[in-house]
Amino acid sequence: MKLTGNTMLITGGTSGIGRGFAEAFYRLGNQVIIAGRRRALLDAVTEANPGMRSVELDIADPGAIEAVAAGIIAEFPTLNVLFNNAGIMPFDDASGPMDDAVVQAVLTTNLLGPIRMTSALIEHLKAQPRATIINNTSVLAFMPLASTAVYSASKAALHAYTLSQRFMLRETCVTVQEIAPPWVDTGLVGKSGDPRAMPLDTFIAETMAGLATEAEEVVVEAARPVRANPGAHEHAMINAFNASLIANPIAV
Repeated sequence: MKLTGNTMLITGGTSGIGRGFAEAFYRLGNQVIIAGRRRALLDAVTEANPGMRSVELDIADPGAIEAVAAGIIAEFPTLNVLFNNAGIMPFDDASGPMDDAVVQAVLTTNLLGPIRMTSALIEHLKAQPRATIINNTSVLAFMPLASTAVYSASKAALHAYTLSQRFMLRETCVTVQEIAPPWVDTGLVGKSGDPRAMPLDTFIAETMAGLATEAEEVVVEAARPVRANPGAHEHAMINAFNASLIANPIAV
């Protein structure tokens, strides 16, 4: 994608990876609109970045998605980038009974949210001279973390959806890029400061460089072995990965 001259909506833009990308694109002179559920956090980000705009959005609410999309199109008719970033990552245990409300929340936020958000904006994006959809999945789409089974499955599903979406848009002005973050040092899971997590600023810088190459899938160097693992013999790495986290658990 081109990194400048865009008008872009970033869901989940108030913290962590979402805020990191919002501020990176803002510094390049793009018109950035962040979306999130909490007005106080939205205001804090926009006050720190004058000219950045915000909108309250519960990505789990289909009606809210339609209303916000319509409002953004009306106010920002040059909108040409949708960055589907919002997500939640609760721990679970697939070896026992699952909390159905939590399962539904994860799938609604992480999978249905991007699908619905894109559906609400896709015709507008297709009418632009050039447009981009960025879907934020995870390396856990390719090497699931057993203690976040539903989250990992939701990201694997979003990866599969992205492949189909990209193919179906192949003859339009809309390109589709996927980013698949490794464990990044944010508040999404566990406490910050774990040495196994990639520093946020390093992740943002490497991923921005990847997005600028027009790559369909952007995976930082440290995560490429994980991305390359799926296949007939993928189980060894997956099992070893999960065993290592049992031996050295994430601090929560």
